[in-house]
Amino acid sequence: MTKMGFAEGGCACSAVRYRMTAPPIFVHCCHCTWCQRESGSAFAVNALIEASEVALLKGQAVRVSVPTASGRGQTFTRCPSCSVGLWSNYSGAGERINFIRVGTLDDPSLAPPDIHIYTSSMQPWVTLPNEAVAKTGYYKRDAHWPADSIRRYDAARAA
Repeated sequence: MTKMGFAEGGCACSAVRYRMTAPPIFVHCCHCTWCQRESGSAFAVNALIEASEVALLKGQAVRVSVPTASGRGQTFTRCPSCSVGLWSNYSGAGERINFIRVGTLDDPSLAPPDIHIYTSSMQPWVTLPNEAVAKTGYYKRDAHWPADSIRRYDAARAA
């Protein structure tokens, strides 16, 4: 798992800035076709973190509801000026867990993926490192997350 004290990020026009005040709980690189469509890229990299550990430093973000393949939806937090998606909240994880879009960090290298998921729909030209943990679909959290990550996630959801 990524070990960083905190990281800052923001949108493309710099109207909205935020800070992660703790390291991520866990980082997903999702290769599903839905994430490909939403991101306009081959995958989406999301750093899961407690919403209470994300501080808005500058500007006002807007929240936009977006459909998902599951049909349960998600809410994107975006810059109202440039529309860059900064993080989202999935219905399964709730409002207390933010999925930070790692590409919006000033230094995305601070949050490399802990796991690659839905690799069954990964673009054929994407090559994963040999040491990467990869699953063709989703996975069992308890089999992959460190104990502290499980504790943090469960505590945030229960708050």
